Amino acid sequence: MSIIKSHIAQMGAYKPPLEGRDPHDHLLLDFNERTLPVCPSVKQAMIDFIQDDRLQCYPSYGNITAKIAEYCDVDPEQVMITNGSDQGIEMIIRSTCREGEEAIIPGPSFAMYSQVAKVENLKIIEPSFSKETGFPKQKVLDALSDKTRLIVISNPNNPSGTIAPREDILEIAAAAPDAAILVDECYFEYTRKTVADAVDQHPNLLITRTFSKTWGLPSVRLGYVISHAENIRALLNVRGPYDINQLAVVAIDAALSNPGYTERYVKEVMEVSKPLLEAFLNEKGIDYWPSVANFIWTFPDNPNEIEKHLRAHHILIRPKADESGRVGLRINLGNKAQTENLIRTLSQII
Repeated sequence: MSIIKSHIAQMGAYKPPLEGRDPHDHLLLDFNERTLPVCPSVKQAMIDFIQDDRLQCYPSYGNITAKIAEYCDVDPEQVMITNGSDQGIEMIIRSTCREGEEAIIPGPSFAMYSQVAKVENLKIIEPSFSKETGFPKQKVLDALSDKTRLIVISNPNNPSGTIAPREDILEIAAAAPDAAILVDECYFEYTRKTVADAVDQHPNLLITRTFSKTWGLPSVRLGYVISHAENIRALLNVRGPYDINQLAVVAIDAALSNPGYTERYVKEVMEVSKPLLEAFLNEKGIDYWPSVANFIWTFPDNPNEIEKHLRAHHILIRPKADESGRVGLRINLGNKAQTENLIRTLSQII
């Protein structure tokens, strides 16, 4: 007899396809990451920390929370740093939901939401995003019940790149005051759309963000939660005092001191690379979902052949099926040169 809870023992692990990913051998367009190295000042800050012989000390976070709060234009008491935004997602769900309660998670979306909900043995309700109508606000509202304790809004949604309008999020928050409204804004820098300014008006809003995507620092794992100060105080009771490693704090501190490298990258991706790929897809008559993020979910007639062809040419992208099971290809955008390389390689098979 297993000592592990039966519903957890029967689950499957979330296993993203990490094997063989090498940025020195591949153009990585499969994980929605930044495709260029971080700026030298971030690397130098980490080197300086190591050379200062402080690795033997427990983490001390200094003013990093205040610095993040200033960047977000919120109060420091409304921010909690986490070990990547995944920890924020996990802590919110663990802290707000009880076994048997209901979670509304519009899909298809990021696998971690459902994974954590299953760990907590929640009943998951999955209204569907639509290419034509976007975020399923009315389906979410129709699914509300007295057992609803969690509503997840991936904004923009991954893999579709769909935005949830601010007014829809706030309407749902008002309609479900006893449910946690988890708004994942991990691609915030690409959209600049947020409900962070509404956390006092709607105390059930909890926002997760990360330094993994735009800032190019997924390997050091630092994210954060923005919410009403009372929620942050309670969540800090759950987070450990040393959960975030010191090198992550050093890197993010340096990154926030030099935001220009991120801003320039975002501008090139959204104003140059994205229109280039969209124009190519339109020219070839390839179906895709309208996206506000740094990735596009495409549906060519021969997705498996295209994925294999790109892989053979050292370009990695991510197969992602829609609700009907139709296989699409989610393509992460890089800079102009990388996008031109992608288009040249696609042109060989499309």
